[in-house]
Amino acid sequence: MAGYFVANYTITNQSGYKQYLAAVEPILKAHGAESIVVDRDCELLEGSAGQVTVVLRFATKAAAKAWYGSPDYQAIRHLRTDNTEGIAVITEGK
Repeated sequence: MAGYFVANYTITNQSGYKQYLAAVEPILKAHGAESIVVDRDCELLEGSAGQVTVVLRFATKAAAKAWYGSPDYQAIRHLRTDNTEGIAVITEGK
């Protein structure tokens, strides 16, 4: 089964977040990630949510976890977490 990284967050520091976007693309490519959803203006239907929704697909859940735990990603992860507020999960699906 495919593995998915799903994040929903609000950007709190645009300039810091731009550094993350520039740094993450080659790491995602190296880990075979496919961007399924990148929406910076999602429509809230229930509850509370951030402004940005991202869904990345990996070959397996293990591959998603390997990307997230990789030294390359861990070295830049703070550029997202320091400049946004929200949630991120890894899950399985079709």
